[in-house]
Amino acid sequence: MELLAIHWNVDPEIFTIGNFGIRWYSLLFVSGFIIGWYLFRWFFRREQVPEWLLDPLLYTLLAATIVGARLGHCIFYQPDYYFGSWEGFWEIFMPWKGGLASHGGAIALLLGMWWYSNHYGKKHDFDFLWLMDRLVITVAFAGCLIRIGNLFNSEIYGNVTDLPWGFIFERRGETEPKHPTQLYEAFSYLVLGLILLWVYAKKLDKVYRGFFFGTFLIGCFGMRFLIEFIKEPQVAFEQGMTLNMGQLLSIPFIVAGVALLVYSFIAKKPAAVVHPEPPKKEPTHYAKAL
Repeated sequence: MELLAIHWNVDPEIFTIGNFGIRWYSLLFVSGFIIGWYLFRWFFRREQVPEWLLDPLLYTLLAATIVGARLGHCIFYQPDYYFGSWEGFWEIFMPWKGGLASHGGAIALLLGMWWYSNHYGKKHDFDFLWLMDRLVITVAFAGCLIRIGNLFNSEIYGNVTDLPWGFIFERRGETEPKHPTQLYEAFSYLVLGLILLWVYAKKLDKVYRGFFFGTFLIGCFGMRFLIEFIKEPQVAFEQGMTLNMGQLLSIPFIVAGVALLVYSFIAKKPAAVVHPEPPKKEPTHYAKAL
């Protein structure tokens, strides 16, 4: 079977100048934000939301994603290391050393978007659910790119497989083909993003607020839950667990997705922004006389 496997030994760095280097992961990570910016510009233009709101949205997304993903890894996966010594504690502030958790990023994004929608939404006729409905479309594509970045880093792969598309991650010292779970997740996120984007473009008036957010949570974390069954443990304490940390953290998001869909169909609030009609001017006394 090894003859059919893919020998993966790609350098995670695109180029290096002295101590400075650009990694494929970093490039793909940033590309996700760029794609998201252009998608949101289309959303805002289509629904007549001021475009100047794009800049504070981008800054909030960047801060929430990086801080949340880093803290998620430190708290959920290696709390003994990062909170067990001063040396480990200071490494919390060094995300370039590796260690980002998508569940932590998701929680921080929720908090960041709650702040953003409360700060700007009331003035411009949108709320938290409206914002999240559009954000999850961009997150699906960004998640696809991030998982491809994980492939370039030769990390977060699966168990041994005899399938012909197994990857031998030579940079990790592997000698047997493993499931390329990074690609499984990337493909599932891409398909999910394309479906949501099509519904937004063609069927926005047929769905209700919360539909996109709920569908994303079920689709994204449902696939994550299933793929985790063939992933290798990321940290030592996951050895022997029936469900690993990624699966345990996915369950609340799946439940929330189901609850959101139920709410969406009960509330029946329009998915698109509804701008109030400007008040009609009363005719003047002179106009009435005419």
